[in-house]
Amino acid sequence: MKITIVTKNPGKIKIYEYIFSQHNIEHEFIDNEFPEIQAETSQEIAEHTATLMCQKLKCPVIREDASFFINALNFPGPYTHYMEKMIPAANLLKMLANFSDRSGYFETAVAIAYPNEPVKTFILKYDIEINDKETGNLVPQGAWDTVIKFKGETRTFGEYPIEERVPLWAKPYKEVAEYILQKQFAFKKK
Repeated sequence: MKITIVTKNPGKIKIYEYIFSQHNIEHEFIDNEFPEIQAETSQEIAEHTATLMCQKLKCPVIREDASFFINALNFPGPYTHYMEKMIPAANLLKMLANFSDRSGYFETAVAIAYPNEPVKTFILKYDIEINDKETGNLVPQGAWDTVIKFKGETRTFGEYPIEERVPLWAKPYKEVAEYILQKQFAFKKK
């Protein structure tokens, strides 16, 4: 059974391609307009869209949404995309200048909706650190990726070629893939 992934994000597409090809999960991507509510959590956003798109398309659907939290600020949460447009990396570093805590995390909610079933959501977490300066030219100048790095790493996201970043981001998706395989096995037995 093919699963439909609702995303326009090229990075997310690469992650799904990477992990689903390892597990032989048949999938497709749709990038047409879809409803996305403003909510306090990525889980609410992902579940809402997955449920609506599953009802509309009448097939299994995945929708994910990510939040980014800087622990010292407990910010910006699900509003990351908007805030990154408003606050370039240099200004983010200025905001953190008086804080010794440079830690944070990404929280990704992956919602999977099957027709006539409750939505299943996986919460994936990635610990990060904020660099003390901008580094990396593999992303646009001023992008937050020039100051964010995985905890314990020396390079920012702006220094990682996408081919190296995808396996790191894809690690938690193994649980998502295993759930889909279990569902496919259950459907075959019916």
